Amino acid sequence: MRVCVFCGSSSGKSEVYLEQATDLGEKLVGNGHYLVYGGASIGVMGKIADTMLAKDGHVIGVMPKSLIDWEVGHQGLTEFIEVETMHTRKEKMYELSDCFVTYPGGFGTLDELFEITTWAQLQYHKKPIYLVNVNGYFDHLIKHIELSVAEGFVSKEHYELITVVNSNEELMERIN
Repeated sequence: MRVCVFCGSSSGKSEVYLEQATDLGEKLVGNGHYLVYGGASIGVMGKIADTMLAKDGHVIGVMPKSLIDWEVGHQGLTEFIEVETMHTRKEKMYELSDCFVTYPGGFGTLDELFEITTWAQLQYHKKPIYLVNVNGYFDHLIKHIELSVAEGFVSKEHYELITVVNSNEELMERIN
């Protein structure tokens, strides 16, 4: 299965994010899954990719030229796809993937989560979407989405397009 992981190009302040990223990479490659991700060599992104590559995993990175020019593109991937724009990047990652996993990250990560969920809401796809709540990172976001449901801005059915899991083990049980 090709698993798309949306995650940060930063490492976060706690070591737990990189530790869990390493664990995720090990579990993905150990279960024979490919990684599709944003192509960075740094942060949580780089840690998952490096972990998989060290174990001969298949890693596909997709990155706009503008970010490659910042020298954050990973040079050792199985496949590296250069695209023109961030929108094209998300579209290509979608095309290549069987499911989507959101891991801690910043605005770009949230953008990817919400765009892929919106596409599912509009029935552009029926691929599974997972939110891995590492270290309680997404607690406030989950509460906000629940508030959006309570206030009538998001339907319960659309909220349920996102499956929240609290560990890599739980994620693997669902993906496998």
